Amino acid sequence: MNVPTDMEDTEAEQRQRVEEQVEILLGGQGWEVERYYVGLEQSKPAALRKTVTYIICAVILNDKEEVLMVQEAKPDCYKLWYLPAGRVEVGESLEEALRREVKEEAGFDCEPISLLLIQEQGPQWIRFVFLARVTGGAIKTPSAADQESLQASWWDRESILPLRGRDILRLIDCGLKYRRNPWHPVTLPLDLSCRHVIQRLVLVYTNTQQIWMLLVKAPVLHLPAAAAVKTHAVTWAANMVVQDAMPSAYYDHDVTTLGIFSLQHNGRQHGRTDGVCFNSLVALTPDYVQLNEDGEKMDATETGSAATCGESSVHLASSPERTSERETAGKDQEHVHLTHSQHVLMG
Repeated sequence: MNVPTDMEDTEAEQRQRVEEQVEILLGGQGWEVERYYVGLEQSKPAALRKTVTYIICAVILNDKEEVLMVQEAKPDCYKLWYLPAGRVEVGESLEEALRREVKEEAGFDCEPISLLLIQEQGPQWIRFVFLARVTGGAIKTPSAADQESLQASWWDRESILPLRGRDILRLIDCGLKYRRNPWHPVTLPLDLSCRHVIQRLVLVYTNTQQIWMLLVKAPVLHLPAAAAVKTHAVTWAANMVVQDAMPSAYYDHDVTTLGIFSLQHNGRQHGRTDGVCFNSLVALTPDYVQLNEDGEKMDATETGSAATCGESSVHLASSPERTSERETAGKDQEHVHLTHSQHVLMG
C-alpha cells in the first residue's frame, strides 16, 4: 500500500498537521519554506548587494552596564561613535556577520545572546539587532585604527559622547531591559534556507468565544505566507494575504504584525539562499475608520491618503504568555466571514 502524500491526506489529517506546525512556531522553531505563497510573481529572489541589504547591530554590555561603542573611520561620520554594526557579506549567516563586525570594529570575540529587534524599510534594508556578550579578544585601541574603526570604548551612557545617530539609544535601552528582565525566550536565527524574503503567518482573529486562524486551502491546507515586495515594508506581506483571502472585507479591518516567533536564514548560496523567512504573529481586527475602495481614509469633508511606508520595527513574540495576552484582547468583536474559496478560518 502506498503511503499517502500531503495532497492525498484527509482534511482532518491536514488540520492536524497545521496544528503541529503552529506548535512548532510557538516553540520558536520553523521548517523549510514551501513554494506556495502569495506575491511570488511580484517578488525577486533575494540576492545580497542586488535586491536586499542586511545590517547586523550588536548591543554588548559589561558588568557595569556600560555599552560597547566604536569610533567611526568613515569620512561621512569620522570620529563619531556608534554601536558595532555593518552589512552582512555574501555567504555569511547573520551570526557569522555579527562575530566578524564586532571583531573588526571593536577587537573582541563575541557570541550572540538573542535577537532583540528587527527593523526594516522593505526587503532592500533590514537591520537585525542582537544582544551579545564578549568571549575573548581585547578592546581595540587607537594604535590599531584602520578603515573599519578608529577605536572602541565602553560608554556609561551618561558622559558626553558625539554619536553618529541617536537611533541607537533605543537599541541600547532595549538591550538593557532584556538583560534585566527578558520578555521573550532566547531567539536566534534558524539555519534554514529561503530564496525570497517571506512572512509566514499565524494570523488570528478573536471573537467572544473563540480564536480563529486563517488557513489556505490549496494545494493543501497550510499556514499563509507571502513574499515581500520592494515598494512596501516586509510586514505588508500580511496585508497581501488578507486582501487575497477576503477582498470584500479587507478595507474594514486592520492587519497588525504583533511580533516574530522566529526567523530563518542560511545565506550560504548567493542568490539562492539569501532570503529570510519571518515566522510572525499577526492580528486581524475590525477598523471602524471608513475607507474608500482604494483603501484611503475618508471623513465628512475630505479623503486622506493612506499612510506611506517608513521604517518599521518588529519585536520578538516567542513568549506564550505574550501570545495569550494578545489572543484575549479581541472581546466583543464580530466574527468575520471569508468570501474567498481558497481560504478558511479554523477555530
